[in-house]
Amino acid sequence: MTELVLTEVRDGVAVVTLNNPPLNLVTLDLTAQLERTLDALAVDPAARVLVLTGSGARAFCAGSDIKEFTAMMAPGVVLERKLNRENATYSKVDDFPKPTIAAVRGLAFGGGLELAVCCDLIVAEAHVRLALPEIKLGVFPGSGGTIRVTRRIGEGRAKEMIYLGEPIDAETALAWGLINRVVAAGEALDAARALARRLALLPNRALQISKRSIDLTFDVGEDEAIRQSMALSEEVFATDDCREGVRAFFAKETPRFSHR
Repeated sequence: MTELVLTEVRDGVAVVTLNNPPLNLVTLDLTAQLERTLDALAVDPAARVLVLTGSGARAFCAGSDIKEFTAMMAPGVVLERKLNRENATYSKVDDFPKPTIAAVRGLAFGGGLELAVCCDLIVAEAHVRLALPEIKLGVFPGSGGTIRVTRRIGEGRAKEMIYLGEPIDAETALAWGLINRVVAAGEALDAARALARRLALLPNRALQISKRSIDLTFDVGEDEAIRQSMALSEEVFATDDCREGVRAFFAKETPRFSHR
C-alpha cells in the first residue's frame, strides 16, 4: 500500500505529512492511514507536539478526491463509505491530547481547510489560499467545517466563506482569526517546527490540561466549564513540573521540566 501519510518524530515533535501529491487529496485510504497514525502518536511519549503538513508546495490539502463521490450519491451511502470515518478521524486531530500545529502552504480547500482548523495553531505561507468551495458541488462542508471554522471566525464570516465558496488570502485569514501566523513562501514547515520545538520544551502535562480547559468553552455551559477547569487546576498543581517551575522561579533558574 502506498504511504499516503508519512511520520517523523524528532526532538519531541512529530511531523505528519499528507503524501498524496500534487494536491494531497483526501481519499478513503488516506483517511484510514491518518487515523492509524494519530492513534499511535497519541500514546507515543516521544511525540509531545504534532505538526501536520502536506507534501510538495502546491497544497496543504485541496480537499476530497471528487472521483470518489460518484459512488456515494445514494441515500445513506456517503455516511457509511466516507463521512463517518472522516469525521471520526478529523475529530482525533481536534481532540489530540497534545498541542497540534498545521503548517499550510499552497491551497487549503474544502476538507483540507476542515482538517487544518482541527489543529490548535495554524502557520500559513503568505501566498496561501483558503476556501470552503463545497457549495459549488451542490453540497456543504461535511467534516466539521461548519462548526470549527465558525468557532474561529464567527457566524457572519463563516457563512460568507461557505455560501460563496470563494477563497480568501492569508492576510484576510489572519485578520479574521482563522490562522495564527503568516510566514514567507517556503517557510511554513520550518516555522511550525520551530514553534513546536518551543512547545516541546514546556511542561507537556500542563499544555495538555490547558488544551482540555480551553475546549470546555465550546463543550459545556459556563458554570460547568469553570467547575471542570478548577478540577483541572488541582490536577496540574500536583505535578512534578509544577514543583519544578516553582523551585526554579525562586532559585532564579531555568526550569528543567520532565516533559512527561
